[in-house]
Amino acid sequence: MASKKLNLKSREAFAELSLHHKNAYLQEVAGLIIAVRGEDPVELDKDALARLRRYYSRRSMADLRLNEVGGPLRRTFESLADGIRSDEVVTLLKHELPAPRRSAAFSRPAPIDDAQLMFFVPSVHDAPLKDDFNLMDIAPFALSKSGGAGVIRYELKDSIITIEGGAEVGLATAYDYDIVINMISHLAEATRRFRIDEAKGLKPSIPPQVYRPAAAEILKFCRRELGGKQYEDLERALARLQATNIRITNLKGDRKGRDRRATESFPLIGRYKVVSRTNQDRIGQVEIEIPGWVYEGVVRPDGKPTILTLNPDYFLLSRPIARFIYRLARKAAGDTTAFYSLKELHKRSGAKGPMRKFRQTIEEIVETAKTTPLPDYDLNLEDRGHDLVLHMRKRNKSLPGEMDLAAIA
Repeated sequence: MASKKLNLKSREAFAELSLHHKNAYLQEVAGLIIAVRGEDPVELDKDALARLRRYYSRRSMADLRLNEVGGPLRRTFESLADGIRSDEVVTLLKHELPAPRRSAAFSRPAPIDDAQLMFFVPSVHDAPLKDDFNLMDIAPFALSKSGGAGVIRYELKDSIITIEGGAEVGLATAYDYDIVINMISHLAEATRRFRIDEAKGLKPSIPPQVYRPAAAEILKFCRRELGGKQYEDLERALARLQATNIRITNLKGDRKGRDRRATESFPLIGRYKVVSRTNQDRIGQVEIEIPGWVYEGVVRPDGKPTILTLNPDYFLLSRPIARFIYRLARKAAGDTTAFYSLKELHKRSGAKGPMRKFRQTIEEIVETAKTTPLPDYDLNLEDRGHDLVLHMRKRNKSLPGEMDLAAIA
């Protein structure tokens, strides 16, 4: 445990120190944490030290009611309180220190209980992940983790796509979009069952256009922890998704060669409502209206929905740009291969930064993918002289006319 490794002082021992020694002690603990990170020493400023002193010294043992107990039990309570306080001080110190250097890794570990189905999670949890085919050419979300304000505009060869967030909540993020994937997957599974029952000669009800999942079901499906912060993030995500609007202007001509501009506008999700909350005031169940563009694309009369199956490890991708690349590879490469110049990738990603920084990010992802591969696809950068080109290829698939070098090595 962190408290044992650092051997932190108890509250009483810390209180006996002079102001100078308190500051020196906190700086020493900070130095130990920095050393574990393998980073250069850093000096805590006066404000940070003052806040840490107040936190370390505050009285928080009233709930233990020590005046009502004595003997070994009291000493046990006091030791427990000191241990908890020590762990909290370590956590607080980490927040006061500069953030550690960011790892190039683009995936996170799966939750501890990832393989365990919760008893109230319906079988849709195991349904294949589905994403809308028509939005996989671009990033229909902000690449920043916080979303932020602004408008994303994609000018493609056959269309212009504009994505605009709400004035108060901003644009939806790549992590918010997980809820859309969950919604599409639920509808695809309900439609599959509907088709099976229909083929049997039964008279099933067509899947409803309102989705009523438990919050825990969404988090479990998206392979997230079930902590309090996740529930808070979920509520904010719903607000951003409902406020984010996509406008597509089709630039294709009609059959007679005449120009025709057809524009369509739609939100990522329709109306939503928090149906119930838990005793801890967390979201219990929500109601999400499935927008027409999703419903019509999945529940089609010809039985050919405009969706593609995703790898479940997509949810473990921790960098939005890696999620964009996977989605693009899934549509463009499919079971074969696809090429995109960095210039075209930059345009389709909606990245706000300069091309130089975008190129560096792609190079990091390609390098990291050598040891921690992207789900399903191998990545390689090729220098074509005028531009770098990202080669995305389905793993373990040989193209026509190519030899499997691994098989003859």
